[in-house]
Amino acid sequence: MRAASRIDGLGTTIFTEMTALAERTGAINLGQGFPDRDGPVEIIDAAIAALKAGANQYAPLPGVPALREAVLEHQRRWYGLEPEDVLVTFGATEAIAASLLALCEPGDEVVVIEPYYDSYPACIAFAGAQRRVVTLRPPSFRLEAEGLREAIEGGAGRTRAIVINTPHNPTGRVFGRDELSLVADACVRHDLVCISDEVYEHLVYDGEHVPPATLPGMAERTLTISGIGKSFSVTGWKIGWCSGPAELVGATRAVKQFLTFAGGTPLQHAAAAALRLPAVHLAQLRDQLRANRDALCTALEAAGWTVFEPAGTYFVNADVGTDAVRFCAELPQRCGVVAIPTGVFYDSDVAPGLVRFAFCKRPEVIAEAAARLGRLGRPGAQPSSAAKSESASSAPGA
Repeated sequence: MRAASRIDGLGTTIFTEMTALAERTGAINLGQGFPDRDGPVEIIDAAIAALKAGANQYAPLPGVPALREAVLEHQRRWYGLEPEDVLVTFGATEAIAASLLALCEPGDEVVVIEPYYDSYPACIAFAGAQRRVVTLRPPSFRLEAEGLREAIEGGAGRTRAIVINTPHNPTGRVFGRDELSLVADACVRHDLVCISDEVYEHLVYDGEHVPPATLPGMAERTLTISGIGKSFSVTGWKIGWCSGPAELVGATRAVKQFLTFAGGTPLQHAAAAALRLPAVHLAQLRDQLRANRDALCTALEAAGWTVFEPAGTYFVNADVGTDAVRFCAELPQRCGVVAIPTGVFYDSDVAPGLVRFAFCKRPEVIAEAAARLGRLGRPGAQPSSAAKSESASSAPGA
């Protein structure tokens, strides 16, 4: 008896492994990207109200009407987009999986940008497709035309889709219009579908978020994916959605109905309320995260590492000058902090010393983590004597 070959090599996600390491050692978890405090009280109250009002049974397959309409309003208000259809999913991850299963034939090729979010290659494999990567290299992590061209043309006519993530996890890159125009031109020229993961769309500290669907020729071929978790600090709700042309959304819905059908009914109602909150709530979270970013970047620089300041997302990368896998395995004992080796998100070996740190924690937790990391760069420095006793307060839910 053996498992299907499509899951060969998948193993356990790095997020599961490093979070378990944080729990086992009592270290501050800067590995997995989840906040350690709740989002706006207004949306918590909206969820409670929906629970008490009886919204506790199956939602319609496409999602509750209030949320679908709120997503349409959001796309119109923020970007001037007019999607033909919206599908609510169990987080953005289900939208990614369902869309790839719906749109790819076995043997098709899908272009992804590396480093990539780890669900992309898994879902491509589930669809029976093959991935081809475009590599982002430090220090700029720019998307280059030549790499994109080689990935598409190397597919020998089998390339079906491009998966793009902006703002980009794990680099924190916010792709500019010039880079996204390369993607748009390639999609139009080769008749490709663009699957655009935009879950960090409101967490931009420098520059602007440009949805690929807003570029010429892209609205009719782009499936835009997002969710409420990152923008409103409720990652555990797993309320996501995809929007775009009716044909693409409809195909994704045909698969989604046999995955989870529908769920989180009261949370869907609360998500609708969140999207209709004044924009100041988004700005406040963004500004706090920017302050966290700056504090953590300063600490990483103090430790003597090369820091690549992110323009968006929850994450900052640093080159620690040694094997990142070993470094991350030893870091909890050295200073009571957990991080993730960025190289696990690459096919190629271009970033052996890169480590990703999450800064989506309470300011006091970031300050303590920054102090511990900063001491690593001082000659003869020892781990904080409080490394274990104090870090318990930074555990998930504390």
